[in-house]
Amino acid sequence: MDTKKIVVLDGFTLNPGDLDWEPLRTLGNCTIHERTPPAEIMPRAKDARIVLTNKVVLSRDVIDALPRLQYIGVLATGYNVVDAAAARDRSIPVTNIPAYGTQSVAQMVFTHLLNLTQRASDHNRAVVAGRWASAADFCFWDFPLTELAGLTMGLIGLGQIGRATAQLADAFGMRVIATSRSPENVPAYVEPVDLDALFGESDVVSLHCPLTAETENLVNHARLSQMKDTAFLINTSRGPLVDEEALAAALQAGQIAGAGLDVLSTEPPPADHPLIGAKNCIITPHIAWATQSARGRLLATAVENIAAFLAGQPQNVVN
Repeated sequence: MDTKKIVVLDGFTLNPGDLDWEPLRTLGNCTIHERTPPAEIMPRAKDARIVLTNKVVLSRDVIDALPRLQYIGVLATGYNVVDAAAARDRSIPVTNIPAYGTQSVAQMVFTHLLNLTQRASDHNRAVVAGRWASAADFCFWDFPLTELAGLTMGLIGLGQIGRATAQLADAFGMRVIATSRSPENVPAYVEPVDLDALFGESDVVSLHCPLTAETENLVNHARLSQMKDTAFLINTSRGPLVDEEALAAALQAGQIAGAGLDVLSTEPPPADHPLIGAKNCIITPHIAWATQSARGRLLATAVENIAAFLAGQPQNVVN
């Protein structure tokens, strides 16, 4: 038995070629697969002591069928792709990668917000199409241009990413309000509020909470009806936090001014997804986490997690 056999089931999104796998290879006999379809999970992982996954699902049936498995590392913060209880039943630690993408995700919040308020990409397309060259005036704009200073940013969740987003909002001169499970740790410049006040008062609602039974479809018809018709919704957290049919209807009706989404409930989405092409809806393909700096931190932490496990002191264990 190879006591240090490491199998990476889906390494491509983490490292499409711009990072170095060598630190991981120094820890054992390492096999890296770019992607693994469900039918290939068992053949590829059957002899592994250590399995790393990003989005490949490791169910109870899979875990129970891998007798040599002793460690599961999730190459992400969320670990819902692994049946953590099944792993715990076999005393298999499941680890994740916390906090690696904090600044990158906060940056994406403002990428979406600035695009919605300035429409830089739309105006660039108009310039390329020749409209500025043929304009009667020295400038033109096709959308309202909105200054952030003085507007209210409402944050649902004040974990590390929520706090980083709050710092950026404060730097832009925005009023910052938030809901938090730990109100005693709210920064001085952030006003704690309840959900009703947050949806009613915010010019921007940004989601930074985990997906739970309580938060699924948190943004629904009722909550959207509480928002200003000039307000924006930003979601860089989890797609199912939003009732997507309700959001599409709200956008189409002008009930809110726009939405910037980096996540959807199904990824990749079907071609007929209700929000693709919806009015004033800007969607990016789940890339807030994917700056090279963030992915480098992720890989480094994954290596540290395995090294700690091999030393008998596992860290970042979630089960």
